[in-house]
Amino acid sequence: MEKGNLNNFNKIREDFPILNQKINNYDLIYVDNSATTQKPKIVINEINNFYSKYNSNIHRSAHTLADISDKKFEDVRTKIANFINCEKTEVIFTSGATQSLNMIAFGLEDEIKENDEIVLSEMEHHANLVAWQEIAKRKKAILKFIPITKNFELDYKKAEELISNKTKVVSIIHVSNVLGTINDIEKIENFTKKVGAYFILDSTQAVPHLKINFKKINCDALVFSSHKMLGPTGVGVLIGKKKFLEKLKPSLFGGDMIDEVFLEKSTYRKAPFKFESGTPNISGVIGFGKAIEYLENIGMLNLENHEKELIKYFLEKIKEVKNFNLYGSKKIKNRIGVFSFNINGIHSHDLGSILDKNGIATRGGHHCAMPLHNKLNINSTTRISFYFYNTKDEINKIIEVLKNAKKIFDKGEFLLK
Repeated sequence: MEKGNLNNFNKIREDFPILNQKINNYDLIYVDNSATTQKPKIVINEINNFYSKYNSNIHRSAHTLADISDKKFEDVRTKIANFINCEKTEVIFTSGATQSLNMIAFGLEDEIKENDEIVLSEMEHHANLVAWQEIAKRKKAILKFIPITKNFELDYKKAEELISNKTKVVSIIHVSNVLGTINDIEKIENFTKKVGAYFILDSTQAVPHLKINFKKINCDALVFSSHKMLGPTGVGVLIGKKKFLEKLKPSLFGGDMIDEVFLEKSTYRKAPFKFESGTPNISGVIGFGKAIEYLENIGMLNLENHEKELIKYFLEKIKEVKNFNLYGSKKIKNRIGVFSFNINGIHSHDLGSILDKNGIATRGGHHCAMPLHNKLNINSTTRISFYFYNTKDEINKIIEVLKNAKKIFDKGEFLLK
């Protein structure tokens, strides 16, 4: 793809083999990007190259293949540091954002005392929520939740009240995977630092869509996943400030994270290696490096601008759909291209099947955010989530199906094989 050019959809589509197929005799329209993004050939080929040309373990062996693997693996750590603006030693590889958040929660367990307060929000993904629920249960700590407003944003006035001298940890979703809301992290950071609490960011939906500057955000740690941004599954990243990582206990123990091992005791290496025990997903990390190269070639600001155009166009077009209920802000600047909605009289799973019959890949359910759906007094939603390889023409096709969805549902046509 030509550097920074998002206008030639055919050229972009050529980079993604999976997009060049038909589903139920329709050209595939893939808008399930919040669940996982598709992978360009540059990523797929690099994984194949690893296994066919230089497959070897890292940080262990003393031969040519191992040297190549070591270098390529550590090069990705540098790429991530440059991409996110942090130090190379602050980059820790994990299996995904879920593991990263669990490592943080359980790594801070000894720091949390009875009646300490942990502040989350009502829009948290289960990966962040459930980990802290478990810590609160073990330590007899108190969970508090920043509510959302009728505009599908965090209530920042209430957040300031909740974050007090009793607060030990504030762990917040950066961008909602249901509402698409971009939270005002600067405000939360100010409230948190005033009381000296740890500030953790779940940036899983932010890093693929926004230009993120770790040093500017000034959180103690943030996490994200490779597969949400063109990379392979099974690879995540935990970025932590040096002082924070020095306090954080490792939660996985074994080979490669150790300094010295005796029969009765062991000592551990410094970060990042003390958090990376065992053999990592080497091919996945190296493939992720190519995904970052691809995104840098596009330019994150170009990606943001393209997505804002899609958001604006979608919000205008959905006005044509009757009985359409959108759960999320209509302020373009305050959201990414994630839209959760319902059409009256159609369950989200049925609507997903109707869309799939027309070659449109979406998601139906509670999107690992059941408490948020309970707050909104709904059981589930259908979710459409855009990425840079989506187009306005695809939106037109989606809208046409949504406009006819009730008629299709009433006839039961989507159930036919």
